[in-house]
Amino acid sequence: MATEETKVTLESTLTCPSCGHVEIETMPTDACQWFYECKSCQTLLKPLEGDCCVYCSYATVPCPPFQEGKSCCT
Repeated sequence: MATEETKVTLESTLTCPSCGHVEIETMPTDACQWFYECKSCQTLLKPLEGDCCVYCSYATVPCPPFQEGKSCCT
């Protein structure tokens, strides 16, 4: 569980599993992002089974609710 002293990271680096393109994005704090279109190959990324969003599946930092130890979008 996060405390008031714990800082939530909002930037995460997404990597496209199709072409390997890497993009730094700012994650939304009010909703999960279920879809993301790769800026290089236009592949539509969707969360892997068991993950709540594309950041939890393909990025270096999980989504803000997950970082805070909350149930994310379920």
